[in-house]
Amino acid sequence: MADGLKIEIVSPERLVLSEVVTSVTVPGTEGYFTVMDDHAPFMTTLRPGFITVNGLNGQDAIYFVKGGFADVSPEGLTILAEQSSPFAEFDHADLAAQIKAAEAELATAATPEDKSYAQEIVSALLNLAIEAGQINGGHVH
Repeated sequence: MADGLKIEIVSPERLVLSEVVTSVTVPGTEGYFTVMDDHAPFMTTLRPGFITVNGLNGQDAIYFVKGGFADVSPEGLTILAEQSSPFAEFDHADLAAQIKAAEAELATAATPEDKSYAQEIVSALLNLAIEAGQINGGHVH
């Protein structure tokens, strides 16, 4: 590997990260994928989850992303996130409140379509909570 992979994580509020790294694991809509230097170009959507950045120094850094897009180009990886922050700033209490609100919406959903959509939201939030717990417990995956 020559120079490493240039990554930028951008949220509407700020530039969350801009550096050169060894690799990045990203929560794509179809599942996690890893990008390294000289990866083939592509673009995909992201689901809520955690980005693991493997630095050139061998240290991992973890970032929360609520969703958005990932664009892999010859210049590197750009994450355009709906919301993103370093894991240390991840708001566990807010996630618990979102889960409670989604479960309440599921309980009051009137049509099968509404129930299905509400169940997807509850499931996604619960999976996010499980991942956050694994990371917080020292287990990255």
